[in-house]
Amino acid sequence: MRNSKFLKSLITGTFITIIGLSGSVNAQQKYDPEARLKELKITLPPAPNPVANYVNGVRTGDLIFLAGKGPYYPDGKELRGKVGKDVSIEQAYEGARQTAINQMAVLKEMLGDLDKVVRVVKVLGMVNCEPDFIQQPAVINGFSDLIVEVFGEKGKHARAAVGMATLPRGQSVEIEMIVEVRD
Repeated sequence: MRNSKFLKSLITGTFITIIGLSGSVNAQQKYDPEARLKELKITLPPAPNPVANYVNGVRTGDLIFLAGKGPYYPDGKELRGKVGKDVSIEQAYEGARQTAINQMAVLKEMLGDLDKVVRVVKVLGMVNCEPDFIQQPAVINGFSDLIVEVFGEKGKHARAAVGMATLPRGQSVEIEMIVEVRD
């Protein structure tokens, strides 16, 4: 009797372990950010060049620190103006989304393959706005939403969304990012 309880416990425990392992394998299925970009019909442009004496990103160990980028479009236009005054929240959201595309272009250039991204760790989103504007998170969601769409769970990140009196060239948003990567 005692052995049968042990055996039943052992079998049940093994069954639960197998179910647990299969569940975790499914939860960690390979997520291909490059395929996801194609599904979203997004083509990464060439990485934007730095506009001053700095580099697009610095890798130290398994981390890449990406310099701030803004809503610069492949046609040469850039979203400029104060959000809530000259630029709507919706326009700024789209500008932040374009900034995510620009940052992914930098990552692609640095890594060769976006599948080498282990985790998007931290995002700092800066919004050019008037002092009484309080919807910075709604703007920077354009960046965060696309990063999570492309990278899935590993795209979920810590974040700050802050207002600024101005940004370089009067751009509406500027966003920097820290990313954990592998070789």
